[in-house]
Amino acid sequence: MPDTHFYRYDDYDRTLVSERVDQFRDQVHRRLAGELSEEQFKPLRLTNGLYLQLHAYMLRIAIPYGTLSSRQLRKLAEISRKYDRGYGHFTTRQNLQLNWIKLEDAPDALAALAEVDMHALQTSGNCIRNVTADHFAGAAADEIEDPRIWAEIVRQWSTLHPEFTFLPRKFKIAITGSPNDRAAVRVHDIGLRLWRNAEGEVGFEVIVGGGLGRTPMIGKTLREFLPKNELLAYLEATLRVYNRYGRRDNLYKARIKILVHEVGVDKMRADVEAEYAETRDGLLGLSDDTIEAISRQFAPPDLPPRPELVVAVEALKFENRDFALWLKSNVTPHRVKGYAIVTASLKPAGAPPGDASAVQMEGVADIADAYSQGELRVSHEQNLIFPHVAIEDLPAVYAALGRLGFAEANVGKITDIIACPGLDYCALANARSIPVAQRISNHFANLARQHDIGDLKIKISGCINACGHHHVGHIGILGVDKNGVELYQISLGGDVDFGKTALGTILGPAVAADKVVEAVDSLVTTYLDSRGDGDRFVDTFRRIGAEPFKDRMYAAL
Repeated sequence: MPDTHFYRYDDYDRTLVSERVDQFRDQVHRRLAGELSEEQFKPLRLTNGLYLQLHAYMLRIAIPYGTLSSRQLRKLAEISRKYDRGYGHFTTRQNLQLNWIKLEDAPDALAALAEVDMHALQTSGNCIRNVTADHFAGAAADEIEDPRIWAEIVRQWSTLHPEFTFLPRKFKIAITGSPNDRAAVRVHDIGLRLWRNAEGEVGFEVIVGGGLGRTPMIGKTLREFLPKNELLAYLEATLRVYNRYGRRDNLYKARIKILVHEVGVDKMRADVEAEYAETRDGLLGLSDDTIEAISRQFAPPDLPPRPELVVAVEALKFENRDFALWLKSNVTPHRVKGYAIVTASLKPAGAPPGDASAVQMEGVADIADAYSQGELRVSHEQNLIFPHVAIEDLPAVYAALGRLGFAEANVGKITDIIACPGLDYCALANARSIPVAQRISNHFANLARQHDIGDLKIKISGCINACGHHHVGHIGILGVDKNGVELYQISLGGDVDFGKTALGTILGPAVAADKVVEAVDSLVTTYLDSRGDGDRFVDTFRRIGAEPFKDRMYAAL
């Protein structure tokens, strides 16, 4: 692999992944030969990220902490073209899903992933899933410390962990290294926030028991400040307590959030601390040498000096309104002067959110090589990020993205919609998500209107499992089924901003599919009529409450 600024596999990693591919190839062979029943095969395929969906198998590929090289993205494009239908879906868990994999091709697809140090291990099952992180990691101007270092340490500890392979339920960990939470840490089973205390030391706030789904909950602080070298020992203690007491008698009450809710955070903390006291001085203590060895692999690229103020960029802002809006919404300050972080919107008007064709993936990889040190990030908001772009290269990047259809100036705006695959693909869904997102996107396609509306996050799920994070959308939309009819329940006021994390308030009865756009339009109109100076949609909701939105929405339907 070319020089990268994130973790490189060693011989141990490659051997482990290769052996798992060989093992799964044998399991698939036995399933196709009729030697394994579907009941016997199911846990084996899920261990390798292979789901059976409505119409076909789906392969969920891990993108650890959302970091990709251009070479890896090209391989994903190749796999999608060779073994699927030429496109993939980037998810809210920093994974890529291929929705039309044939069972007999799955081992070859996994072998192709292994060629570029990728896999699909632990993207399913009751284990510690893909560890996610801030998609601006290693580049953000507001970053205290690169969270990917710690995500990689957690990944190595948790991969095929014998004690935590069959937990009561799936387990998700997210890490942020910034005061601006771009990893949604309070709605994960464990959220980790790097922060600096009054003594200048950097450590973790450990947050436990968050999660969405059937019973949405916001995580509670288990440890205010945990020294960094004690991270794995504390995580191990927390997982042991959950493994010991988490409910296995009821699928819907098996997540750690239910345990924390039932016993209370004080009892949970006491049990974890007692377990921790027994193990903190054992083998899981992280030495400075170990931390430094991982940290070196995430050393920032050596970015040559580039100008901060570029006349050509400033001139284009005045000549091209869409470029000016793109700079405002899709370009973020970098920690190095003269550079910026660029978000490629995978939400062009009317497109399925998070989808990218093989051609588009290859085009994005070319842009990364030319303008971003060959590095990319995947966000939980289903977009792609170029973390290291020189300001003077922004016009070229904008033009190149435009040719791919990924230059929409809508990041954080009303058409930057998060949506799960819904009933078009998923066997668990009650309703379609993608068509609803497409109709909303087309209705609000005008960029000037989007920027007038300002920051507004719409999140859509096709069922109560909440893969589209609807509970924490400024506007959340949940598909429900009533006597075979697809309806949509609307909530307002959800948020994942740190210190303001909130679950949305359900407005009332679900609305018909053909009324969702009208409902959203009325909510936006209520906001525009009521907003104060500098108010975002969610700020106005907090100030005036749900009733004005509710009254106007139902009156419009």
